[in-house]
Amino acid sequence: MPSLRELAEGRRLGDHQAMDQATLDWITSNRPTSFPDRPARLPHAPLLLIPPTDCFADARLTDSIHGVLHGARVSVLASLLAGEHGLSREETAALSVAAAVHDCRRRHDRDDVAHGQRAARWFAQHHQIVSHAFGHRLLVGLIAPAATAVALHDVPYDAFSPEQVRAYAQAQHFTDLLKAADCLDRYRLPLDRWWPDTTRLRIRVPAWLPPVAFALVTASEQHRLDGASPADALTLARLTLYR
Repeated sequence: MPSLRELAEGRRLGDHQAMDQATLDWITSNRPTSFPDRPARLPHAPLLLIPPTDCFADARLTDSIHGVLHGARVSVLASLLAGEHGLSREETAALSVAAAVHDCRRRHDRDDVAHGQRAARWFAQHHQIVSHAFGHRLLVGLIAPAATAVALHDVPYDAFSPEQVRAYAQAQHFTDLLKAADCLDRYRLPLDRWWPDTTRLRIRVPAWLPPVAFALVTASEQHRLDGASPADALTLARLTLYR
């Protein structure tokens, strides 16, 4: 069976895309040369929120490149960015919960237009159940900006409609942070031209964070391929950042 990287190179990616050892070996061996030998130790303990499999619109996507591992890693990265940008504990929790489920309404792993809007509607309707599952009670006033960030995460800034521009104005910081966190997890993708381009972001990303994002991808995906559950794979990957 061809690897995910081979499928990407041949423009033959299917609707459901999962990591494989050959692709992960390629990602690991192509670690950016600008990164230090080891990622910096985390400045504070981030939230790690592992999305329940039953929140996904299609069960086949739970173990895909937009599945549980991706959502959980984006929650970690969103939490770290929130700390860098001075968000309160309550704001950080709301942003991280939104990050964990931002892709849960995808129908496939290709360019699924409007999946952010579908996830935002689902989040707005189920935020109490979701926050309970994660153990974080969300402030009522933070539900709308968190949902807006989810709705806009997959839309380029220059493609915002007038309605989306107005929505963005009401949730600018949450949207910018979620877009940045999602972008930083692109090291999981099988072509390096798809990897993070921070020049497209509207917030400052500290220099220590991209190496952390890369390490989270490679460690969690390897643990998962080695047979660990998603929760164990992510926990073990996060622990490596404290050594």
